[in-house]
Amino acid sequence: MMKLIKNFKKNESGAVTVDWVVLTAAVVGLAVAAYSSIETGASNLTSNTATYLGAVKPG
Repeated sequence: MMKLIKNFKKNESGAVTVDWVVLTAAVVGLAVAAYSSIETGASNLTSNTATYLGAVKPG
């Protein structure tokens, strides 16, 4: 029984999975932050463009 416990303690095959989960969560978090920033900038640009085009007279 002690041999089984020692082997289980030495086994690190799941450690790589934990690393990938943490890295994936970090990438997703950065993507959400970038999307939020880009969405805000795009909305402002669209609003400013609409205001400008509304004020310009054709011809």
